Amino acid sequence: MKNYYVYMMTNKSRATLYIGVTNDLMRRVYEHKNNLVDGFTKKYNINQLVYYESTTNIESAILREKQLKKWTRKKKEVLVDSFNREWVDLYGSII
Repeated sequence: MKNYYVYMMTNKSRATLYIGVTNDLMRRVYEHKNNLVDGFTKKYNINQLVYYESTTNIESAILREKQLKKWTRKKKEVLVDSFNREWVDLYGSII
């Protein structure tokens, strides 16, 4: 059974949050960290994984991503705090 991940990343100053969905969290975060994909995360130097959750259903992963994107900044921060109080980069824990 395949896993899908909804994840949240930020930059060093935590000024910008990015929410995405993928079927390979390690590969996708690696791409963000190494600026391999042009776009929002490269422009704002978003390279720290601070939150993720997994599911085996792609539709629920996409719905969750859309839900989180609609949340206020404060609500997103509370979610990250509950999962990763120090906002450390979680990439090392998934490789």
